[in-house]
Amino acid sequence: MPLLLERLFLTHLHSDHTTDLNDVITTRWVMSPVDSPLPVTGPPGTQGLVDRTLAMLTDDVGYRRAHHADLDWDPGCTVTEVLDGVAFEADGVRIVAAPTDHRPVEPTIAFRIHAPGATVVLAGDTVPCTSLDELASGADILVHTAIRKDLVEQVPAQRLRDILDYHSSVQQAAATAARAGVDTLMLTHYVPPLLPGQEDQWRALAAAEFSGRIELGDDLLKVSVG
Repeated sequence: MPLLLERLFLTHLHSDHTTDLNDVITTRWVMSPVDSPLPVTGPPGTQGLVDRTLAMLTDDVGYRRAHHADLDWDPGCTVTEVLDGVAFEADGVRIVAAPTDHRPVEPTIAFRIHAPGATVVLAGDTVPCTSLDELASGADILVHTAIRKDLVEQVPAQRLRDILDYHSSVQQAAATAARAGVDTLMLTHYVPPLLPGQEDQWRALAAAEFSGRIELGDDLLKVSVG
């Protein structure tokens, strides 16, 4: 639930990664017993996105404050923009960002999360790049978006096939995991959507490049580390 969310991290500002930002902000605000701005960390440009989102919510904020007598503050966010370096550090958790390559969408970043006993890297949308290899080096888990190139190439629409030039294929994501020497590759953000019965196909494509553990990162999946 957004109420339980302590901080939001964005890898880039593409609409499919930010569309629900307004609902996260609104729900957390309405459900909070006290004024509690949402910390948001993302690449340069994040402040502008948040400002425009809050402006868009102006009418809705007015409706809700008129309805709830005890809701006497507006929603808010505190924004940290980062491109390369420490993005967050507290309570034994350290999160480091590094730039990735999702051009013409730029800037884009990946995050490396260091916690006691575990290191996880969130790649976001990117093609293979040296900065991601370095960020992911030796991590326990690499969470990487992946495209089935063999299926997308068959789509009879160039605008859809265009997504191939700025996303990693399953094999490319797996090759990144192999170069980085991670223990586990978790594929996510499947394109096209992973259909029931296709799981072994996706794993086999990844296994051709990566010999470690391969997970398909469906929503709410839990993976143990260590």
